[in-house]
Amino acid sequence: MQAPAKKWSVAILGATGAVGQTFVRLLEGHPWFEVTELAASERSAGKPYREAATWFEGDLPERIAALPVVACDPKAVTAPIVFSALDANVAGDVEAAFARAGRAVFSNAKNHRMEPDVPLLIPEVNAPHLAALVTQRKRFGWKDHGAIVTNANCATTAAVIPLAPLHQAFGVEQVFVATMQAVSGAGYPGVPSLDILGNVIPYIADEEPKIERELAKMLGQWTGSAIVPAAIGVSAHANRVPVEHGHTVCLSVKLKTRAGVADARAAVESWRGHAEARDLPSALECPIVVSDELRRPQPRRDAGRGNGMAVTVGRIRPDPIWDLRLVALAHNVVRGAAGGSIFNAELMAARGELPAT
Repeated sequence: MQAPAKKWSVAILGATGAVGQTFVRLLEGHPWFEVTELAASERSAGKPYREAATWFEGDLPERIAALPVVACDPKAVTAPIVFSALDANVAGDVEAAFARAGRAVFSNAKNHRMEPDVPLLIPEVNAPHLAALVTQRKRFGWKDHGAIVTNANCATTAAVIPLAPLHQAFGVEQVFVATMQAVSGAGYPGVPSLDILGNVIPYIADEEPKIERELAKMLGQWTGSAIVPAAIGVSAHANRVPVEHGHTVCLSVKLKTRAGVADARAAVESWRGHAEARDLPSALECPIVVSDELRRPQPRRDAGRGNGMAVTVGRIRPDPIWDLRLVALAHNVVRGAAGGSIFNAELMAARGELPAT
């Protein structure tokens, strides 16, 4: 798809938080989208963005700094496309209100992810799940282009991208997942320093159930009436570690059709995902980078690959109980949050499912 003659106007909900700021940074200069409205809580509404946000994403563009922050209300926001970085405590009702008003909502919150007609989307993995929007609009009576499309949990994203080619080639039956998740996944200001420095916290609220549910849904199928999760058993352990950016996941995988390391590596390394996702602005020629170094991937060295959109995979090796073991790493705030949502919107734009510019 060529760049549109006029960019789509987009709004960011929760624009002052960590993920909201990443949206601002990634969308500045985007060939298809332009941020025209920033929304946040009532205490920020009415202030210029430079005063409302404690900015930590590099240089704040002057045009963005001067924008007034408005309330997270469809009556206050006019943009047809809405990126939501809202906390789950408020996201459910607010996002539904925007969809009801005919807006296309791209959400990072957990609230709507597991509904059977809400795409839990990674463009390379499950682009066909966008067909669920027809059913979603009928069920809720959304106006015009009203829709909710969700991101996966950021650790699930790191796991499901390398699992997708394995599932496609051999079928995945069971997965054991152990995560080492960066502190930026807790938002800003995040985890208290005296809790995390020199420490590992072996519990992140709601994280393990999200990984176990979401992974199977993303690898499932759209049946024409619902997205049916794949029949994959998932066991997850979630840990917070003293790393700034980059979620690492260690995976042990049982396959339906047995495969050796060489065949598994070839399937992962050659995978390009769904064809319709390949030429979008956020797409990479190789969404998965396979490393031969025994000590990789590492967050400090690999989280920023592909401007934060690549998943780095290493240590593909036999598993003594099941078939394979591997380690994967993704940038949790980019690929697992803001960048993933922008990619989802690009896919809908390319399919002609966004309102005219």
